[in-house]
Amino acid sequence: MDRREFVRNTAVGLAGLTILPSGLLFAKNADKVRLGYIGVGLRGRNHIGEGLLRDDVEIVAICDIQESSLKYCREQFVKAKKKLPVEYTGGLDAYKKLLARKDIDGVIIATPWQFHKDQSIDAMRAGKYVGCEVIAGISEQDHWDILKVHEETKMPYMTLENVCYRRDVMAALNMARQNVFGELIHLEGGYQHDLRGILFNDGKSFNGKGGEFGPNTMGEAQWRTQWNIDRDGDIYPTHGAGPVMNYIDINRGNSFTNLVSFSSKSRGLNAYVNKVSPGNKNAKINFKNGDVTTTMINCANGETVTLSHDTHLPRPYSLGFRVQGTEGIWMDVNESVYIEGKSAKYDEWDKASVWFEKYDHPLWKKYEKYAEGAGHGGMDWFVFNGFVEAVKQKRQTPIDVYDSLTMSVITPLSEKSIAEGNAPQKFPDFTKGKWKERKNTFALDDSGF
Repeated sequence: MDRREFVRNTAVGLAGLTILPSGLLFAKNADKVRLGYIGVGLRGRNHIGEGLLRDDVEIVAICDIQESSLKYCREQFVKAKKKLPVEYTGGLDAYKKLLARKDIDGVIIATPWQFHKDQSIDAMRAGKYVGCEVIAGISEQDHWDILKVHEETKMPYMTLENVCYRRDVMAALNMARQNVFGELIHLEGGYQHDLRGILFNDGKSFNGKGGEFGPNTMGEAQWRTQWNIDRDGDIYPTHGAGPVMNYIDINRGNSFTNLVSFSSKSRGLNAYVNKVSPGNKNAKINFKNGDVTTTMINCANGETVTLSHDTHLPRPYSLGFRVQGTEGIWMDVNESVYIEGKSAKYDEWDKASVWFEKYDHPLWKKYEKYAEGAGHGGMDWFVFNGFVEAVKQKRQTPIDVYDSLTMSVITPLSEKSIAEGNAPQKFPDFTKGKWKERKNTFALDDSGF
């Protein structure tokens, strides 16, 4: 059975998730989800690609202000032999016309970060499920504003690009839930990815050529580079935070209490521009964001968490996960596991694969074939599937608004900590105390969520 057959023939249940009040969605056909896309740049088109593979998804409308992005998107539909969606373009408010449509159940938001809050709020008020890319908002208040509208409208909000579904991450989650690591004590994660070739280009190539950024370049160099000029903090915390939150039940019996952040000096981007484009004026820019940002977090149940943002220096990709408990440890950088009394040799690492094959999560065992070819090693299929099935079944999304806001708000909190001389910051409780009673329902079995 291929991915198309799966979505056509399989109705996936959501274990432990609350059914939403009837009438929130007007879609009359529960077997078909009608989506609108706000932002069809590179990331948006990845989500378009996932939607085009499914017979239970109809992409009825797209919105982007750049003709080049719309052109690439049209080519995707033509290649897939699918009906072209209605396009909305022109100005920054063009997306509001898309939201006014009565035939859209949910929206995928993949625009530059500064637009996410307003677009998400407008979408919830329009009665749409929201699947939004990183990050939710720029300020802490932005996050409270999103929560307020969610509570008013009861429309679900889900962070899309995340690493909670990565295969090794889920195997480690399975191990943690079976107490293989013992009581968890310390966890680490982050976004450790050389983005220099993405932050700069020559206006003709998406990656790896030239030292320019801004409106005359391509892809994320148009907007993401500016964040490193203007801001100093962990501007992409969700990849590390999401899995860590599941390991120690954050918002579900546990909570983050406070954090402190540190920022290194900034030299990497200057050195890169000078190397690829000698004499370029951009090599002299004072980039405010440090090359490595480190954030340390305390938890209500006594665990400690360290997150790292490291995107300006030469390095192989790694998210730096570490799960450490009273019985053992996993570290993804060296792909190793050590379990006291159970590893092959005392005080020597086992290959992580040995343990992960044994504790491979049921979700991956069941749906591996359907995730083949999806982005980020298959993760994108699980994320997109979780969102689509939640919309289809009128249920809560597997990563809810509380989780989404918690992992995203680390950005403004880290900025504030650094600006105040590494001062500790109280972590907001978006659940308003409900974390004490809430239960962790993420990926409890092989139901697809």
